Amino acid sequence: MNPATQTETREQTLARLRKLAQGFRVDIIEMLEKAASGHPGGSLSVIDLVTALYFQQMRHDPKNPAWPERDRFILSKGHAVPAQYAALAGAGYFPREKLSTLRRLGGLQGHPVNTLTPGIEACTGSLGQGLSIAQGLAMASKADGDKFRVYCVIGDGEMQEGQIWEAALSAAKYQLDNLVCVLDYNKGQIDGYVKDVMPLEPIADKWRAFNWHVIEIDGHDFGQILDAFDEARRTKGKPTFILANTVKGKAVSFMEDRIEWHGAAPSKEQAQKAIEEIKQS
Repeated sequence: MNPATQTETREQTLARLRKLAQGFRVDIIEMLEKAASGHPGGSLSVIDLVTALYFQQMRHDPKNPAWPERDRFILSKGHAVPAQYAALAGAGYFPREKLSTLRRLGGLQGHPVNTLTPGIEACTGSLGQGLSIAQGLAMASKADGDKFRVYCVIGDGEMQEGQIWEAALSAAKYQLDNLVCVLDYNKGQIDGYVKDVMPLEPIADKWRAFNWHVIEIDGHDFGQILDAFDEARRTKGKPTFILANTVKGKAVSFMEDRIEWHGAAPSKEQAQKAIEEIKQS
């Protein structure tokens, strides 16, 4: 199953995705305000990418989360899981009312847990591990006749971890053209700006040197996002790395590009202001 509407024009598709992402941003803010804990900056920066995956690109079935031929999504930067929860609820994996249980005992966990929430493929949040998990899934798919594709979203602070680069080396060795790694490049991490903590540039050149097919996009432009995923699907013989330039806290003026909103929940008043801005965006 692909949740995209087959009869849509491209403009209708882009408008639908923008509308969905706008609603999911509201969900993210409401979840975090109720929980009084969590990570708004990275959740808001990644939600457009997550929306495009669940509502246009991936094959998946909310009524059958264990469908063997489903495409797999690994959110390696697990602290941004509110974005994934919003998409999963929107797709019908669980009732939207469950979003209000984020970080509550017996509710949605603060990082992805695959044994507790339908649609979650792996436990993540210990940074650096998700791409290795995604590579293993991609290799399994190849061994089973190339049954599904695997998408992994990593963070830029996370890319400072050595395990990311080990996985990048081996994924290229095994020519995993069914694997797509997407960097949510919002340029901020919990300790400060990435360029100050541990610079990563030149990112695109490094991944090309590791023998990946590299695409650089605006991670908030749905046209560019969809084109990149289509290009990745056409690429044969090597995995694809999508460098998605994003804005931490996107669509909320007082959160945009502000490091202090990496892991701080909004108050009720701040949440109300943020939601008003999102609805006008």
